[in-house]
Amino acid sequence: MAGRIEDYALIGDMQTAALVCRDGTVDWLCLPRFDSHAIFAGLLGTEEHGFWRLGPEHAEGAEPPAATRRAYRGDSLILESEWDTPRGTVRVTDFMPPRDGAPQLIRIVEGVSGRVPMRSALRMRFSYGRVVPWVHRHEGRTVAVAGPDSVWFDTSAETYGESLTTYSDFTVAPGERIAFTVSWEPSHKQPPPLAEPEQSLEATEEFWREWVEHCTYHGPYREAVIRSLITLKALTYAPTGGIVAAPTTSLPEDIGGVRNWDYRYTWLRDAAITLSSLLRTGYREEARAWREWLLRAVAGDPENLQIMYGIAGERELGEAELDWLPGYEGSTPVRVGNGAAHQLQLDVYGEVTEALHLAHMTGLARNDYASVLQLKLIRYLEDHWQEPDEGIWEVRGPRRHFVHSKVMAWVAVDRTIKLIESGDADGPLERWKQLRDDIHRDVCEKGYDKERNTFTQSYGSRELDASLLLIPQMGFLPPDDKRVIGTIEAIQRELSTSDGFILRYPTDGKDEGVDGLPGDEGAFLACSFWMADDLAMIGRVDEARRLFEKLLGLRNDLGLLAEEWDSRLKRQVGNFPQAFSHVPLIDTALRLTASGAYGG
Repeated sequence: MAGRIEDYALIGDMQTAALVCRDGTVDWLCLPRFDSHAIFAGLLGTEEHGFWRLGPEHAEGAEPPAATRRAYRGDSLILESEWDTPRGTVRVTDFMPPRDGAPQLIRIVEGVSGRVPMRSALRMRFSYGRVVPWVHRHEGRTVAVAGPDSVWFDTSAETYGESLTTYSDFTVAPGERIAFTVSWEPSHKQPPPLAEPEQSLEATEEFWREWVEHCTYHGPYREAVIRSLITLKALTYAPTGGIVAAPTTSLPEDIGGVRNWDYRYTWLRDAAITLSSLLRTGYREEARAWREWLLRAVAGDPENLQIMYGIAGERELGEAELDWLPGYEGSTPVRVGNGAAHQLQLDVYGEVTEALHLAHMTGLARNDYASVLQLKLIRYLEDHWQEPDEGIWEVRGPRRHFVHSKVMAWVAVDRTIKLIESGDADGPLERWKQLRDDIHRDVCEKGYDKERNTFTQSYGSRELDASLLLIPQMGFLPPDDKRVIGTIEAIQRELSTSDGFILRYPTDGKDEGVDGLPGDEGAFLACSFWMADDLAMIGRVDEARRLFEKLLGLRNDLGLLAEEWDSRLKRQVGNFPQAFSHVPLIDTALRLTASGAYGG
C-alpha cells in the first residue's frame, strides 16, 4: 500500500517529477513529461503497477523501514534520507538533474557507519501499470522496452531478475558510494548516454543554489517562502513556462470517494496570483515565461477561453478512467485528462486580465499582443457576463450565476479601463465604465443577502463560498465595507472546520451537492490562506498571523502541502504537492511581513 500523501517527497527536473516515500520507494513517476504515462504508478494501485524501492534490507513479508530522518539538502530539490539500523547508518540521496538530454532519476547510496545490507527493487510498468515491458540486457545495461518507450537502468552493483522485478542486493561500508540511475529515451532512438551521478549531483546543487539567490524576500517566513518557491519552480515545465497545478492525478479530496481529478495541467485561475508571487519575490524571468505561456495558450481563440490547458498550451485534455487501477486507498475512479477543460468559467477572463495588468504595472517587458488580447477579452465579456457558468470550482452540477465569476468579470473590465487610461491601449472608455458600474450594481443587488449581511455563492442562493474572500483582495469593495466584513465573518461561522480551516463551499455527504458530486472534501488550503489575508486587511492582524502559522504547521516534514486538509482524519488530501496551496502561502507571508504581523 502507498504511504500517506504527506509521507512523500518531491524531486524533479522542471519537466516531470517523482514522489519518494519515507521508506525509500518511488511510487510515482511519469516520463518524459508531467502529463505522460506513469512508469511507476504504485501510488494509485499496488506494487504490481510499478515502483522502485531502495533502502535497508528487511525481512520477507515485513514492512520496509521508514527513514529515521530526511531533509532536502539546503535550499534545493535534492532529497537526503538516512536510516539508522542495527548494523549501521546509511544515506540515500535522490535527485533529478535539470534536464539536458534524457530525463534521469539518480539515487546514490552512501555508507555512513557500520556495514549496512541494502536492496534495490525496481519494477517498471508502462501505461500507468498496465503494460509489462520487455526487460533485457543491452551492452551491459538493463533496458525495459514497450511501444514508444524505453527506460534504461544503470548501476555498478550486481543485478538479477526475479518475479518480473530487477533486484540488487549489496552492502555499503563507511564512505562507500553506489549510484543507480533510471533514464528515459524513445524506444526507436539510440540509448541515452551513461549518467555521471557525482557530476550531476554537483551541478544540480549548484543550479538550485544560484536560483534561490535571486529571491528578494528576507522576512521572518523565509524558509516557508523559499520552499514554496522551489516547489513552484519544480512544477514549471521549463520548455514552455507553463506551471502544472500538481504532478499527480487522482489523489482523493475525499479518501475512498469519487473526487479524484487529474491536475497535471495548467489552470488560468492560478495566473494572477502566481505572477504576483513571482514578481514580488524577484523571479522576473519565471514571471515573463509564465506570461508568454499564457499569451500563446489563449492567442488562437480568446473568445473560447478554456479554464485550463496542457503544459505546452494543448486544448484537448479528454478525460478517461483507468479501471485497472484500484486507486489511492480505494479511491476510484482513477482519472487521466480533465473534462472540466471545456466548462464555461467567466472568472478566468478576470484572472487573465489581472495577470496582464500586474505584468504591465510592474514593468515586465512589453508584449504588444497582451493589450490586443485584453481588449478582445472585454469585448467577449460585454456580451456574455450575464450568463450562468460553472464557476471557479468547476462544479459538475447545473450552471449558476456565481458571484465570484461576476466579480472577476468586473475585475477584467476595471483593469482594462486602467490600461486605456494609462494611454497604452484604445477602447470605448465611457461605455466600459458604464459596463463596470452595471456589473458592480448587479452583484451588489443579486449576490448579497441583506438579512445575513453576506455575499452568497450565487444569485438567489443561501450557500456561502470561500471565493468571496477575494472581493476585497481584487478591489471590488474596500476592506472596511460592512458587507466585506460581514462576508468574512459569515464564512468563518459557516465554512470553518473544527480546527479553524476553511472549506470551499458546503458539501452534502452522500447526496449530490451544489457541485453535482456525492461525498465531502477537506478544508481547501488556498481558501484558508485567503482568510488570513482578509483578516489582515480588516485589521485583525494577530488573528491572521495565528491562522497563517497554524497553516504552516500542516506542511509535511519537508515543507510540502497538498490541496486540502482532512480535519477528521488529520491528513493531507488531494493532489500533491499543490501549486494552488504554495502560491497563496507566499502571498500571505508577504502581506503579513509588510504589516509587521508576525511573532518574535
